Amino acid sequence: MARSVICISRAFGAAGEEVGKATADRLGFRYLDGEILARAAEKGQLDPSTVADAERRRSVARRLLEAMGENMAIAPEAYAYMSPGEIAIGSGQEPVRSLIREAIEEAAERGDAVIVAHAASHALAGREGVLRVLVTGSAAERTDRVTRESGADRDAARREVSDADRARAQYLSRFYDVGEEQATQYDLVINTDVLTPPQAAEIVVHAAGL
Repeated sequence: MARSVICISRAFGAAGEEVGKATADRLGFRYLDGEILARAAEKGQLDPSTVADAERRRSVARRLLEAMGENMAIAPEAYAYMSPGEIAIGSGQEPVRSLIREAIEEAAERGDAVIVAHAASHALAGREGVLRVLVTGSAAERTDRVTRESGADRDAARREVSDADRARAQYLSRFYDVGEEQATQYDLVINTDVLTPPQAAEIVVHAAGL
């Protein structure tokens, strides 16, 4: 069965965004990442730059709260570090996490889309016409990639990878009951330690049956 929606989950530093863009280019599909944030922001009457900034700083929940203010919704991955009392702050608005999920579901309804991140693979689990892909790699290779691309020293890059992995695991556990991420939760798992993004995209396109 051909898949008209491709969800790409990715470990930080595994080049998942590049794989997603290359896949979308090959298929002529919409590439959705920032657009998902923009739609979520529109639904919640938030500034898209605020939502995006909150996601980028997902490992610093308390700074997020201070920066966004008590009346702002909170970006999803920040919840992994918060107590129930902290989550209640700003509860007058629907959390950005729920808004992002709605935007993902709307994108899936339209089809012909590559959706990167935002736990789309879990949000659309069980839906027909969806290919769920995990792009991952070893911590060492991902650290090397972050070091090359960001110019950070290796120790800082290693900490960034570790923090991102922990935040992602806690987010999946808290909101999708994923106690431990498994390869079997995806239709396709790609290791970018050796494969380039274009090579990985070729495999995704083939697996999508398109």
